[in-house]
Amino acid sequence: MTHHPGLLRTAPLPGETTSSLICRIASRYGLETKALRSCWHWRNYQPGHDGGGARADAEVLLNAAGRQLLASLCGVKDNVLARALPSWEQEDGKLPAEEDAVPAAAWRIGGAVAGPVAFGCRLCAARRTGTAVRVVRYAPLWSRVCVRHGRWLQDADADQPLEHLDLRDLPEVVQAQRWWAGVARRAVRAGADPERVFALAHAVVARWWEQALHWERETVWPRRLHQVAGRDAGGDLERWRILGRDAIVYPEVVAVADALLDPAMAHLAWLDSGAGRPQALPADGTFCRRLGERVGRPWLGPLAATDYGGPLTSWMGSVIRLRRGAGGLPGYDNDPWWLRQEHQSATMAGQLRVLGKEKKAPGSGRMWRAAVPAEQRTLITRAIESAEEQLLQLRGVQTGPTADVARQLLRNLRHSAGLIDNAWKRTALVAVNAGVPWEEVAQWADMSPDALMNMLTASQEDGG
Repeated sequence: MTHHPGLLRTAPLPGETTSSLICRIASRYGLETKALRSCWHWRNYQPGHDGGGARADAEVLLNAAGRQLLASLCGVKDNVLARALPSWEQEDGKLPAEEDAVPAAAWRIGGAVAGPVAFGCRLCAARRTGTAVRVVRYAPLWSRVCVRHGRWLQDADADQPLEHLDLRDLPEVVQAQRWWAGVARRAVRAGADPERVFALAHAVVARWWEQALHWERETVWPRRLHQVAGRDAGGDLERWRILGRDAIVYPEVVAVADALLDPAMAHLAWLDSGAGRPQALPADGTFCRRLGERVGRPWLGPLAATDYGGPLTSWMGSVIRLRRGAGGLPGYDNDPWWLRQEHQSATMAGQLRVLGKEKKAPGSGRMWRAAVPAEQRTLITRAIESAEEQLLQLRGVQTGPTADVARQLLRNLRHSAGLIDNAWKRTALVAVNAGVPWEEVAQWADMSPDALMNMLTASQEDGG
């Protein structure tokens, strides 16, 4: 089958998804996208969101005949498409590879093909193509600012309609995009992968973001949130905190990445640890105090220093062990940029799914995990698993005296109950702070509103 070159040339944009290009070609010819897609033989169905609707980050993989057809339709040579489209030469076992095969295509999710997927800037697309159509492209989180038009380009994998956030009143976020280029170069000179440095810094700041709801002295992030929400985040605060987080914290993420790459900062962490005479990291350590200053919050130091078990203290521990020549976890060699899975920050898409489930079924037993820090979730899970193992032993598979097994089981259950009780208190507090009436939260726990208030008040006074 011979395909004639398209009459209207449609050039790909750098990093664009193949699916996005097909949509733009259809628009260029005045066709419905479905009509143009019918030129290919599809091997599976288009992925969609749980609640229905096509995913904006859906990607298309093509066989050789399918690529030849697309090149013909857009009037662009193969080598140009290969440079511009990250998924262009990706293979798929479902697609026939024979030279005389029919043009075939398979659907995939972009994030599983070539990395994070975001919306493109429509104004930039219009400037390059003459048409302000939607563009979807692969873009890491550190490159989401359109400096020309003052926009933060949102994740395309989330089930929400916003393609961008307006940054015109937040020049510090736009400036952070320019700053990151220098930080990335510093990472390369230091022998570190910029992507991993950014991921660690983002995890540190995303953890602060969750804690900042209780920071009375935090005024910068609320102001930025108010701006990106169209100057009114109060109507749906929890959703806007999810939609705006990555844009709002971006300057602090870049500042933390810059600080963690600074040898002088690593030396401060070493001194705080007692250098040659090891000691516990102090709450008033110089490293965390200086880090707070570098992100514009002189009061943050003690809060960061006492947030044990997070990605920041893990980084400090790795740096200190490297200085001492002490061993680390097998296989990781004290890599300061290794980000544990439990420290990875939740994505926008993941948070929106949790929020949607919580609104449909408030107080669901599954939802406590969303409100509890990752390392505490791990402790709870391990404690429950240990208790289950002891229960099996008590039922007749025991390896020791029944009394000893029962005693250990009770200890594990008591510890698990304490952890789950703390998790419940934290979840209840999050719900109350989010505006859920006391009476409703109390009903979830089968207790009176007064008892709930007294419990949470006592918990806060005890530092819980």
